[in-house]
Amino acid sequence: METVTIKDIARLCGVGVSTVSRAINNHPDINEETKTMIMQIIKDHNYIPNNSARNLKRSDADVIAVMIKGITNPFFSKMIKTFEREIKKNKYSFILQRVENREDEIDVAIELVKEKKLKGIVFLGGYFSHPEEKLQQLQVPFVLSTIGTTQKLDESICSSVSVDDYVESYKMVDYLCKLGHQKIAILAAARDDESIGKLRLNGYIDALKDNGIAVDENLIRFTQDGADGYSMENGYRLAKELLTSNEDFTAIYAISDSTAIGACKAAFDAGKKIPEDYSVAGFDGLDIAHYYNPSITTIKQPVEEMAEETIKILFDVINQRKSAQHRIFQGELVVGQSTRPI
Repeated sequence: METVTIKDIARLCGVGVSTVSRAINNHPDINEETKTMIMQIIKDHNYIPNNSARNLKRSDADVIAVMIKGITNPFFSKMIKTFEREIKKNKYSFILQRVENREDEIDVAIELVKEKKLKGIVFLGGYFSHPEEKLQQLQVPFVLSTIGTTQKLDESICSSVSVDDYVESYKMVDYLCKLGHQKIAILAAARDDESIGKLRLNGYIDALKDNGIAVDENLIRFTQDGADGYSMENGYRLAKELLTSNEDFTAIYAISDSTAIGACKAAFDAGKKIPEDYSVAGFDGLDIAHYYNPSITTIKQPVEEMAEETIKILFDVINQRKSAQHRIFQGELVVGQSTRPI
């Protein structure tokens, strides 16, 4: 008989792991009805809470947590490996905490700080938009890594490491314009995105305007609510909608390489050729973008350098060598076989 885990309980209850943890630990900030339901499911499945978290809480272990939204995104795999290596090099323990799309990463982080006596946190991915009062509840240093946000934060509250998603997106669309493309579609994030997706969309819009091209709202394809905007599946779905809409366009700019690859597949299935019929460009610089046929024109982010800098900054703050720091890396436009001049 397989052991029931806290993740299994969370899935059965339809709540996040942090909510189950609050119920188990009898925290006051949980709805009584939800708590009763969770405790009944725990009883029905004979779940025994893992005491390792409590033991760790009582110990003096030095622990860093990486909180990740979008764990399936291949862009994060190299970063996570680098995080783990650099954290262990500093003689700290490493925890990777997945945060579901519907969960609030700050709530999860606050619980984790209590349970596992964290010394620092890296937030990776997701839509980061939280009141400063809430961020100040985190009593440990934290770094936002590769999280672009349109929110104006007090820069002393936390550190950050990223590329300038607006500037790099502008760079890509300007390149497509200079190739002669006038009708450029974008496979964008959700309409209400206030993070990387919005910054990349804004870069697209301003690059068109600066090249004297009117923005066509019909060529902006937003991700459906709840869908992973950076996945191949989403790229396929949005591009298929675009291809069957009878809209006139010559290029597709996808906000990630995975999305771009999905778009290429949709074009191939429609009997089209890349780049002969449509140019396709992405963003991130994934290995698969280089080895895909045709290779994808993309903005390459210096992934490992960004990950190393994230951990360096975090330990600088933990060891009180420096206060909060903010580092912006430059991306590289890598021209592949998926785009051509017209």
